[in-house]
Amino acid sequence: MLGIMHAQVLERPGASLVLREMPLPGPGPEQVRVEVSACGVCRTDLHVLDGELARPKLPLVLGHQIVGTVVERGDAVDSIAVGDRVGIPWLGWTDGTCGYCRSGRENLCVAARFTGYTLDGGYAEQAVADARFCFPLPPGLDDVHAAPLLCAGLIGYRALRLAGEAPRIGFYGFGASAHLLAQVVVAQGRELFAFTRDGDTRGQAFARERGAVWAGGSSEAPPARLDAAIVFASAGELVVRALEALAPGGTVVCAGIHMSDIPSFPYERLWEERSIRSVANLTRADGREFLPLAARLGVVPEVTVFRLAQANEALQALREGRFNGAAVLTMASRTG
Repeated sequence: MLGIMHAQVLERPGASLVLREMPLPGPGPEQVRVEVSACGVCRTDLHVLDGELARPKLPLVLGHQIVGTVVERGDAVDSIAVGDRVGIPWLGWTDGTCGYCRSGRENLCVAARFTGYTLDGGYAEQAVADARFCFPLPPGLDDVHAAPLLCAGLIGYRALRLAGEAPRIGFYGFGASAHLLAQVVVAQGRELFAFTRDGDTRGQAFARERGAVWAGGSSEAPPARLDAAIVFASAGELVVRALEALAPGGTVVCAGIHMSDIPSFPYERLWEERSIRSVANLTRADGREFLPLAARLGVVPEVTVFRLAQANEALQALREGRFNGAAVLTMASRTG
């Protein structure tokens, strides 16, 4: 036996995570074993925890924004060395042979596996991952601040690409993804309009600090028509509100993996060549584009740090919106 580690484990949907001792995982031929230093806490983790995403691996170690150091590699791995710092994202494995993979759309792979959902993730002291799906991390960001880039950043970046070159763009929900992509949008010279929960003056002030030219409640109309909008929040009614704020030809992009039902709306809201799109997962190409871009632009997340033993507290704080930006679990003082 390699030894033991501590991990926060989901035993059944709807239950709190349980801090357990587990055997250290050994890497397969194409995998690496990583000593985890930080793991971001994502709203997708809540969707898995609450049973809103069906058929998770059980028992399951959550977490798919993993930063750590390679401590062992499989016999077939030659692209990563022991001692390398890597990031492990949501997309954990694809078959490489289906029509989606062969056409550059591995995010839609019919057999894909996902870190912290169908594969064990990073709410643990160590994790294994397919070396082909690990990203080298640019220097300049410490581990805690690099972690949110691996999902909040990457999924947000994919959503931003689908939104097109919109001069005026609205973000519905201003959490982990939005506050990162705000920095990209502002650097590109676009105008950002931020929508938070009605009455959330703290969140609106945070959005303005991050460069929004306007921030208000999600039920408010912006002072100018939007060329595109990204709905980061998981509330389906915001899709209709975003459509109402769009100029002709504009696009609404739904950035979440789960969303409540979108209410019916009159066709005139969609008319004039408005469109609605969704984002599914990410590709490795997204990572190869976004991570160097984030480093070049100096994208830095606002982070609230929790210890591994505080994973349930971190998830509850995320659920209640008790912090700005992103939450990250650190393995320092792992069990204390």
